[in-house]
Amino acid sequence: MKLTFIGADHEVTGSAHLLSACGKQILVDYGMEQGRDIYENVDLPIPPSDIDYVLVTHAHIDHTGMLPKLYREGFRGEIFATAATCELTSIMLQDSAHIQEQEVTWKNRKARRSGEPEILPAYTMDDVLEVAKRFQPVDYGQKIWLTEQLAIRFTDVGHLLGSASIEVWVTEEEKERKIVFSGDIGNHSQPLIKDPSYIEEADYVVMESTYGDREHERPADTLQDFADVIQRTFDRGGNVVIPSFAVGRTQEILYFLKKIKEQNLVHGHDGFEVYVDSPLAIEATTIFRRNYEACYDEDALAMVEAGQNPLQFEGLRQSVTSEDSIAINYDPNPKVILSASGMCEAGRVRHHLKHNLWRPESTILFSGYQSNGTLGRALIEGVEEVTLFGERIAVAAEICSFQGISGHADHTGLLQWLHAFKEKPSAVFVVHGEDEVCRSFAEELVKEGYHAHAPYSGSEYDLLAGKFTYVADAVAVQKKTFAHKRAVQVYDRLVAAGKRLMTVIRHNEGGTNKDLSRFTDQINSLCDKWDR
Repeated sequence: MKLTFIGADHEVTGSAHLLSACGKQILVDYGMEQGRDIYENVDLPIPPSDIDYVLVTHAHIDHTGMLPKLYREGFRGEIFATAATCELTSIMLQDSAHIQEQEVTWKNRKARRSGEPEILPAYTMDDVLEVAKRFQPVDYGQKIWLTEQLAIRFTDVGHLLGSASIEVWVTEEEKERKIVFSGDIGNHSQPLIKDPSYIEEADYVVMESTYGDREHERPADTLQDFADVIQRTFDRGGNVVIPSFAVGRTQEILYFLKKIKEQNLVHGHDGFEVYVDSPLAIEATTIFRRNYEACYDEDALAMVEAGQNPLQFEGLRQSVTSEDSIAINYDPNPKVILSASGMCEAGRVRHHLKHNLWRPESTILFSGYQSNGTLGRALIEGVEEVTLFGERIAVAAEICSFQGISGHADHTGLLQWLHAFKEKPSAVFVVHGEDEVCRSFAEELVKEGYHAHAPYSGSEYDLLAGKFTYVADAVAVQKKTFAHKRAVQVYDRLVAAGKRLMTVIRHNEGGTNKDLSRFTDQINSLCDKWDR
C-alpha cells in the first residue's frame, strides 16, 4: 500500500498522486503544469496502460489537463468524477486541445521558416473525445466499491461546481487505511455554489496549501467594491477587462454583475454592457444551469425557484465567433469584458489586453490566483511593459485584484477544514502550494501536533508501515534547447508505446496458439525493421 507523489509538490499546478494498493493502480488527478515550472516532476513510475482508475477532484486544467495524454499513451481504465465535473472536464479538455493545436501550427510555421524541427501537441481533439468515454459520473456522498478491498466517496468541497474531496478506503493484509485527498478546498460564502463540507475521519490526508501563508482580504462589501471599480473606470471612459477562468470564476462574476445591476450600484452608465468573450465560458455557464440542484447554494436556489436565472441579466452579450470578439474593441462605449484565460497565458483575453493595457482610463481586474511565471502574475507585480503578439505594450491601465471572491480557502479556511477531523490523522501531506508556502504550512502543522510533511515529487510513502520508503530531493527544472525538447518528446512517445505493448502482451495470456503466433510474428517483423 504505497502513495507516490507525482505533481503539484512545492508547486501550485500539475496535481497528480498515485496510490498503489490491492493490486490496483489509482491515479488521483493528472493535471497540466501552468506558468513557470520550478521543480522537475517525476514520470509516472508505471506505464499508463497499467493504471486501473483515475479519481478526479474537479475540472480545472491543473487537475485534469493531462488525461488525454494518459489515454494517448495507453490508459484504458475508468475515470470517476461527479456529474458536473464530467461535463465541465469534457469542454475544458476540448478547449485545451484546440489551443494546443493552434499554438503548434503557429510554432511549426516559424520552425519551418527557420529550419528548426517541428513539435507535436501533447494531445489532440481525438484523444480528448476518446478519454471522455472513460468518465463515470458519481453522486456526492455515494460510497462506491471498486473492488472488495477498495471503496471511494466524493464530498462537496466548495471550490468549483462539482468539486470534491475524495475519501479512499483500502484494505490490504487485513488492515484498512483511509486516505483523504482534499482537492482544492473552497472559500466560504462564494456566490452560487455551496460552502465546503467537512470530513471527520482519516488515517492519512493529502491537502492543498495554495493560500497556506495568508488570509484573504475581507472587504466590508464585496459587491460595492466591485461596483466602485466599474464606476471609476466608466467615469474615466475606459473598459473593465477581467481575465477570468472560463469555468467557475466567470459564472461567479456574472452572478455579482446581476446583483450590481439589480441594485443600481453603478450610476450614470445605465444599461452598461457586459461581454463574455469565451466560447468555453458560454458552454460552462450552460452546464452550471443544468447542475443547480446538486451544487447551488441556498441564495442561488431561491432565485431559481422564483423563476430567475442567476446568470442572466439585461445587457449581457455573448461573443462566440472571432468576428464578435474583434468587434468588441471597436466599440467606444465603456463596458465590462470577461475573457479567458484567467492567467493571461492564452486565449482571447490577450487581444483585449493589447487594446486596453496602454489606456490609463481602463482597468484590468484580476479575480483569481496567478501562478509564478504567468503574464497575470507579472502585471499584478507591477511590470511596466509587456510583449503581446510581437508588439511591446506599455502598462498604463489601472491594475487591481478582486480579493472578495477567491475560490481557494485561505490560511484560516485550510485549518478549519483540517481541524474538522475528530482525531489527528497519522500523517498530513501538504501539497499544491508554492515552495515556501508548502514548507511553512507543514511546519505550522507540526507545531500543532500533526505529523505533517511537504514531500517533493518522487517521494514514496508506505501507508501500512507509516513511513517514507523514499524521500526525494528538490530537482530544479533544467533549461533545454528547442531541438532537445522535441527529441525527448518524440522518444517519450516511443517509450510509452513500448510499455503499452508489454501490457497488451500480458492481456493476451491464455489466448489461442494461432492468435499468439500471429501476434509474435508481427512484433518480430517490427523488431527486424527497426533493430539497428
